[in-house]
Order: sequence, then C-alpha cells, then structure tokens
Amino acid sequence: MVRLPLTSADIERGKRLGAILRRARGERSMLEVALAANISPETLRKIESGRVATPAFTTIAAIAAVHDLSLDVVWAQISQPTSDADAQRQPQRPGERLAS
Repeated sequence: MVRLPLTSADIERGKRLGAILRRARGERSMLEVALAANISPETLRKIESGRVATPAFTTIAAIAAVHDLSLDVVWAQISQPTSDADAQRQPQRPGERLAS
C-alpha cells in the first residue's frame, strides 16, 4: 500500500490534536496517561508534540477516553483552525455541547 504524503492541512490538524491532548492531560504524567490508554509513552509524546500528524483512530479514541473527552468535540476542534484565544481553552467535556 502506498501512503500519500501529508498535506499542510494534515500537519496543522495533527499539531492542533497534540495541543488539545497535551492540555487535557494537565498535571497527569505522560506515563500515567499512556499506560491507561494502553499505548507507549513514546507514542503519546509523538502525538502530543504533533510529530504523528495522523495517528490511528483507535489510539486517539483510547487517549480521549482516558481524558473523558468526546471524540466529536475533539474532531470539531481539530478540524477548524482556531484563534489564539480559542487555542488556550480547555477541550470540552462530554457533558458540554457545541453551539449549533
């Protein structure tokens, strides 16, 4: 299987995903979160730093579950470029709803 090169949008989305997950981790250690998500700390580090722009869905689902984040909200936040003010916001929790 040939993998297509990542677009600049893919790379930017990966960076936004990493920032969201890094903020959601808060004071928890990378090791604690990685073990709870059943992934390696190195994988988590690469995702949080944006070095893995397109991680596997199951990996993101596992990390989101550890952080009690809604995948719908995470997708909405990474799919649209954010302003600096929005980038500082904590990700929404499952009980919070997006305005429609």
